Amino acid sequence: MKFSANLGFLWNDRPLPDAIRAAKDAGFDAVECHWPYDVPALEVKAALQETGLTMLGLNTRRGDVRAGENGLSAIPGREIEARAAIDEAIDYAVKIGARNIHVMAGFNQSIAGGRTFVENLEYACKQGAKQELTMLIEPLNEHDAPGYFLRTTHQAAEVIDRVGASNLKLMFDCYHVGRTEGDVISRLRDLLPLIGHIQFASVPDRAPPDHGDIDYRTVFSEIEALGWHTPLGAEYKPKGETDASLAWMSTLG
Repeated sequence: MKFSANLGFLWNDRPLPDAIRAAKDAGFDAVECHWPYDVPALEVKAALQETGLTMLGLNTRRGDVRAGENGLSAIPGREIEARAAIDEAIDYAVKIGARNIHVMAGFNQSIAGGRTFVENLEYACKQGAKQELTMLIEPLNEHDAPGYFLRTTHQAAEVIDRVGASNLKLMFDCYHVGRTEGDVISRLRDLLPLIGHIQFASVPDRAPPDHGDIDYRTVFSEIEALGWHTPLGAEYKPKGETDASLAWMSTLG
């Protein structure tokens, strides 16, 4: 089993290039991040080349973070900003060799928001296809992100069907699915053709995966049996130093 370090949570007390190096030293096979835009792409690319790691993906900007925004693509009236964020993410991904972009929907659960999300995703997929990039959408659970547009994998599958683009995939986060839908393994089996990336963390506390309501030894075995070979994203919140949270890599991996 291969693993990717999500540097939005792991080693996030370090500059991104140093976090990439720390992930390599810890034995991760790849890295991924949230919002790297304050770091020059050339510095990130240099760290990736130095370590030999691939950056699997990054997120579009959230919008006005101080106002509590968490994505723009499902917000009617914000299309210009949403598409500028998509263009920015594509440009950054190309510069560092990332292949996936998580297009963040934002807080809006209206019918109009759904139409806006589909239209912005159509734009994202068209622009991303020019660079052979995959666009990802991720349901966020109501406990962590109340009011977020995309809440379940069922809803995500409907959006993917409406957009109809071959480069639009589901970011399947076992943590969010576990909190919202419960049966992670059944949903993995059912949704496998739609999945572009898989992430994990313990349920319900979003900590390392070696405890909690989900038996990740079983989940990882099932993922492997399904023929999944891309590194799984460790997107959990360490309780303390990241290096002290990594025992699961040997006990579960």
